[in-house]
Amino acid sequence: MVYANQKDMLVDFVFDEKVAHVFPDMIRRSVPGYDVIIPLLGVFAEVYARHDSNIYDLGCSLGASTLAMRRRITPNGCRIIAIDNSESMVEQCRVNIQEDKSTVPVDVLCDDILDVAIKNASIVVINFTLQFIKPELRKKLMLDIYKGLNTGGILLIADKIVFDDQQEARFQTDMHTQFKRANGYSELEIAQKRTVLENILIADTINQHQQRLASVGFVDINTWFQCFNFAGICAIKS
Repeated sequence: MVYANQKDMLVDFVFDEKVAHVFPDMIRRSVPGYDVIIPLLGVFAEVYARHDSNIYDLGCSLGASTLAMRRRITPNGCRIIAIDNSESMVEQCRVNIQEDKSTVPVDVLCDDILDVAIKNASIVVINFTLQFIKPELRKKLMLDIYKGLNTGGILLIADKIVFDDQQEARFQTDMHTQFKRANGYSELEIAQKRTVLENILIADTINQHQQRLASVGFVDINTWFQCFNFAGICAIKS
């Protein structure tokens, strides 16, 4: 466990080789609803993937979202483009893709998602990644995605969220903490992970997500999932 032992000095969270090794276990024990969100991406892909289009997985980590979609895509000519800026994540993602028996082509790229041109897209997924993008850069990323989506295409965002109402914020945070305790995290692990993430994970409210999406052109914006302080949003390009 990355944070199981007391550390004298905690540095900001980095998606390095050590994290890549434990990532599947870490995210399942830390993100309520993760095991619901990922398989349902395949349901979205089954409905919204279009012939001869691109499907983007931005911040793909080890490729769980890519694989969930890949296994449910039926139209011909689709290609998944999976992107992450962590070499350790990308390296393992490529292994996971190679071991999968699905036939939809996948390109796994090590790059900054802010530098990637979105083109001819029927689906764009950005799971648990937008929260790590600097807030002042998020609107431009959403605009770039909107421009690159074909009409009828969808953007799927899953992220940690915060709440304007202080009572609700306390409730949701306390229940998330209890979720981690129930999954075997110690108080030390919870505290140390909170410390390393507090400077780099900056969450938005649902309303902030909705307003940003509307400001770049999305009209059909739906919250399709919420469990404690994590939510899934689907925005459809008209």
